[in-house]
Amino acid sequence: MTSRYAELKDEALVRLAQDGDTRAFDELVVRYRDKVYRLSFKILCHEEDAAEALQDAFTSAFRGLKNFKAESTFSTWLYRVATNASLMKYRRRRDDHFSLEQSQSNQPDAEPLAIPDWSQQPLEELLDAETREVMEEGLRRLPEDLRTVFILRDEEGHSNAEVAEMLELSVPAVKSRLHRARIALRDRLDRYFRDKMTRRDRPGGPR
Repeated sequence: MTSRYAELKDEALVRLAQDGDTRAFDELVVRYRDKVYRLSFKILCHEEDAAEALQDAFTSAFRGLKNFKAESTFSTWLYRVATNASLMKYRRRRDDHFSLEQSQSNQPDAEPLAIPDWSQQPLEELLDAETREVMEEGLRRLPEDLRTVFILRDEEGHSNAEVAEMLELSVPAVKSRLHRARIALRDRLDRYFRDKMTRRDRPGGPR
């Protein structure tokens, strides 16, 4: 019986679940729980909070599934639910929050300018553990709206249109937030690499 559900596409499982078949929803949970947890952890950077957000997301999805319409894919809808659950938990435990908003554009719907991508740094540098730590620290310091777009777009690999649908934004707004997030992270990495080169150039510095 279980194998029959595993062979079904999302659309069929959703229809069965909407008709009250809880085993169909269980299959959807199995299919997406790892991806949802990964997304929640990237937003929250805390295992216990991510696990709670995962549970909240699927609870909300189960309750709201009757209102789901096939205008979007189930996965896009679920990621929207999971993102909202994660952001709600993040906001509840947020006390101090460093923001780069003041130094950025005040026109969230403006089309971004083309800028060099920070990811064009040498691969061996990007794979360095210290560099990854700097990157993660910079990501944590981003304002919530910029960090969420960056995670969904650049780390999870969703398209601008998908991210816009998940966050209920316009595509230009997504592009603008992504642009600003990349600028902030690129600047943080630039400072790190400049400092690293300075340390290498000092007598007796690391090579």
